[in-house]
Amino acid sequence: MAVTVDEVRAHALSLPRTYEAFVRDRVKFRVGRIVYLAFSRDERAMGFSYPKEERAALVASEPDKFAMPSPRDERFNWAQVRLTAIDAEEMREIVTEAWRMVVPKSVASTHLGAGSTPALHTPSLADLRAAADVFNGFADIDRSWHSLRDGTGPALDLARADHRDALLRWLNSWGCRIRYPREGEPALFDTGLAGWWATWQDALPSGTLASLSDSSVAAFGRACGELAAIPVAAGRAARSLGPTAAAKTLYALRPEAIMAWDAAIAERLHGARDAAAFTRHLTLGRNWARDVLSETDVAEDALPGLVGRPGIPLSKILDEYLYVRFSMKKKMPR
Repeated sequence: MAVTVDEVRAHALSLPRTYEAFVRDRVKFRVGRIVYLAFSRDERAMGFSYPKEERAALVASEPDKFAMPSPRDERFNWAQVRLTAIDAEEMREIVTEAWRMVVPKSVASTHLGAGSTPALHTPSLADLRAAADVFNGFADIDRSWHSLRDGTGPALDLARADHRDALLRWLNSWGCRIRYPREGEPALFDTGLAGWWATWQDALPSGTLASLSDSSVAAFGRACGELAAIPVAAGRAARSLGPTAAAKTLYALRPEAIMAWDAAIAERLHGARDAAAFTRHLTLGRNWARDVLSETDVAEDALPGLVGRPGIPLSKILDEYLYVRFSMKKKMPR
């Protein structure tokens, strides 16, 4: 099960622009001046490039395998994995995805070729049940969602300050790490979200994922792009809301329609995280939803119970499948 430094070295050095360095008794692998892999001194753990907005959820999903970085490294896109907890195949996926984060997309695409975008089949009922089993194994996995719904019922209304605050807390419960403003600081998330909602409140489509038209999918793509650009922090730590939190916000507003994503899913499936990529993502989800419903021949509201996730919309079930497959890198039964 465990992998060795030599196995990692062999794979990492096969990736273009990678070179090895030995710094303060630690083996590291770099592209240019950027470190994307680093071993602990005892070589039992490996740090790797990973989107910092996603790592809390990654660690929570498999705490015996993944760990947060040291406090001094928390500002970086970085996570850690225990080498005794992964096999060679998973190691290669982790190393390759870390490398993809630090090289130009053209380099990754040229090297990986057709493999840069995995061949995707419509998930079967067995696939969805397997992913549901994983999620059902997490303690209180749906608690924060039910808390948001109960606190903002009958529907999330971003014209209300208390609903915007509830959304912020829900996003952070899922690892989005949006800083709460200190006293006297401008509430950029709050004001930006209110302005975005003033534009989109009446224009945001509704319906289920399977029923979305091409124009509705395109509208969601534009809405996601504009939402992702909202400033949430200023100064030296300036940042925008970003595509992961934007997709989750759209899900909170239209849970029946939105198949959300995270950085690992977006980059692995679409090679980008912009509005056009989200449009492609929803198109994929819509096609999958229709295929799954055709395969099972059940009503959309009955399928969650068939899968083992009653009360959870099909859009979220498909998102969970992608999370298990690409973010957690679990093999699905065939």
